[in-house]
Amino acid sequence: MKYNYINLVQDLLKSLYIPDSWIDISRSIFLLIILLLICIIGFYIAKYIAIKVIKRIINKTRYSWDDKLFSNKFFKRISYLIPAILTYKLIAYVLPFNPGWVGIIHTATNIYIVMIVLLSLYTLLDTFSEIYNEWEVSKYKPIKGYVQLIKVILACVAAILIIAAILGQSPLIFLTGLGALSAVLMLVFKDALLGLVAGVQISANDMARPGDWITMEKYKADGDVLEITLTTVKVRNFDNSIVYIPAYVMISDSFINWRGMYESEGRRIKRAIYIDMDTVKFCSPELLEKYSKIELVKNYISEKQIEIETYNLQNQIDESSPVNGRKQSNLGIFRIYMQAYLKTLDTINQESTLMVRQLPSMDKGIALEVYAFCKSKEWIDFEDIQSNIFDHFYAALKYFDLALYQTPSSNNLKSLIENSKL
Repeated sequence: MKYNYINLVQDLLKSLYIPDSWIDISRSIFLLIILLLICIIGFYIAKYIAIKVIKRIINKTRYSWDDKLFSNKFFKRISYLIPAILTYKLIAYVLPFNPGWVGIIHTATNIYIVMIVLLSLYTLLDTFSEIYNEWEVSKYKPIKGYVQLIKVILACVAAILIIAAILGQSPLIFLTGLGALSAVLMLVFKDALLGLVAGVQISANDMARPGDWITMEKYKADGDVLEITLTTVKVRNFDNSIVYIPAYVMISDSFINWRGMYESEGRRIKRAIYIDMDTVKFCSPELLEKYSKIELVKNYISEKQIEIETYNLQNQIDESSPVNGRKQSNLGIFRIYMQAYLKTLDTINQESTLMVRQLPSMDKGIALEVYAFCKSKEWIDFEDIQSNIFDHFYAALKYFDLALYQTPSSNNLKSLIENSKL
């Protein structure tokens, strides 16, 4: 009863006057053709009928995730399982007297099924990642590294299943054997494992995100993070060159992430102008009168002068020598002018730290440093605002009888030598 269909096929082949010596081969070929037709029909039903029905259902839903699954060909890949499952189930009936070939085909279909399932799971993960990237949280918590980690784990599981299918052993045997090989695997795949762990740490600790501006001079990286994977961090520099930094390096070495600056209330201006020491002097009454015509320091000069005169009078200071007692200097008044000017600008954040300070003197002269925060954090706007501020200060110096320090050039030295010869 079990093989009645075999007798029917053999009777059919005999009726076609096929010699008895060819009956067994002809029967196998005939049944394989039948199996092939069944697989084609099953595949056609799955791919061209079932998928069309699924598409119509998806088009009627208000969700977007199912549309993405369909566009990423998830259901199409699943349909490729139908011929393999039919072959796996029916091959024993097609070749009932050839157990060796049945075993080989079973192994081949097992490998095929594992690969299709793996690719389908990859598509599922990619679709989830695509949907997640549309959410606002993805800007702060990228999951690409985790998705890649899951893919690596799935690939390892698939590899074990394929090897087990080829050798005809239980996958559990290989899993227990991996414990003994773990030391060797860690040595061989050291860099990959370091990158894998680092990629997870970067995402978990929020050390860098796509869109962050990072600086890592050792690796010539100074630009925006484009992508963070398990093993590399992709950075587009401001000259549009692309740098790939190993993920584990960002854990072991230091780098600058400018995200805090963008999240703050302003971008810092920290730049100094250098004053020629020979132009610094005490202010005479004539100079004070001249500087009092400058609107931003007019009140300061009058109030400070009253304070100074009161102090000198109370302490009976002999003012016959300019160095006796307290005096205003053109450098001090100019420093106050710089600070007052910054307070008039609506491009400067007045709520943050704002000051003009004098740094220690050096061979470049006396440094007056501006320390303030620009409201705009965009690079081009920031540089434009900063340049405008210092353009004004450079132009204003001469009105306070000050001069910039400038290292003598070859032309300066040449003119000096020529003038000395005259």
